[in-house]
Amino acid sequence: MEFCSKCEYNPYDGEKIMVEYLVQSKVRAYIKKKGLNTGGNALEALDKALKKLIDDASARAKANDRKTLMARDC
Repeated sequence: MEFCSKCEYNPYDGEKIMVEYLVQSKVRAYIKKKGLNTGGNALEALDKALKKLIDDASARAKANDRKTLMARDC
C-alpha cells in the first residue's frame, strides 16, 4: 500500500482517495474498536461529511455575526 499525508491507495479500484481532515489511523482504530473493518471508500465519505459539518457550522456562526465557531453551531 502506498501512503502519503493526504491520500491513500485504494486496492479495490487503484485510485487515490483524498482524505484531508481526518487522521486516518485514529479513525480506522476507532472503527476497529467497534468491531468493524474500514471499507475502501469509508474514509473519503467520512471526510466529506466532516467538511460539510464544518461548512454548515461556519455559515451559522457567520449568520450570527461571529468570527468564532462554537459547539452550538454544530
